Amino acid sequence: VRLWDVSTGRELQVLSGHGKSVRSVAFSPDGTLLATGSDDNTVRLWDVSTGRELQVLSGHGKSVRSVAFSPDGTLLASGSWDKTMRLWDVSTGRKRKKLFYHGYSVCSVAFSPDGTVLASGSWDKTMWLWDVSTGRERKKLSGHGDWVYSVAFSPDGTLLASGSRDDTVRLWDVSTGRELQVLSGHGKSVRSVAFSPDGTLLATGSDDNTVRLWDVSTGRELQVLSGHGKSV
Repeated sequence: VRLWDVSTGRELQVLSGHGKSVRSVAFSPDGTLLATGSDDNTVRLWDVSTGRELQVLSGHGKSVRSVAFSPDGTLLASGSWDKTMRLWDVSTGRKRKKLFYHGYSVCSVAFSPDGTVLASGSWDKTMWLWDVSTGRERKKLSGHGDWVYSVAFSPDGTLLASGSRDDTVRLWDVSTGRELQVLSGHGKSVRSVAFSPDGTLLATGSDDNTVRLWDVSTGRELQVLSGHGKSV
């Protein structure tokens, strides 16, 4: 894992410790910690200022594909090819909860802005919403025709976006689990989804080598950003 100075582009740290490919990285809300998930089946916590490895979180039986900090920075969620999600105590490195209902690999995890809900997306074509405090499932969201690669909450927590191997992006009502919009335009799998800070736009990256910008309220495609030579 490498840390870079954004203003200069200078490499600041090389974080070595994982035994296989690193699949996911996430900063803590205060920017002091970095979490990384790897094909070596571990999650690792690093001190950003020194590059020192602080914790090795072990327990997953297969590759860790996604990591996410809770908004208050006290919990870390991880999603794995072993079909489970785990919640970890950041201060101690201990596992708090193991969440499992997916029938296939978990590719993406995301906390709601208030930290009460965890969303997960899986190769079983579904998303689940989980109660963070109890670890119980709240809702199962179904509609995609193929693997779900990425999930993201809107800034106000009312919407969930999902990107899938079925080439579509879908918007869901978090409170009801209802599908609100199907955003079609990408020619291949959608690998990544992200809301703008004000929640009015959604950006999506795809195996069709493009990034697309969408109007969240209408589902209209606003821009196609081309230039990448391979999957975004």
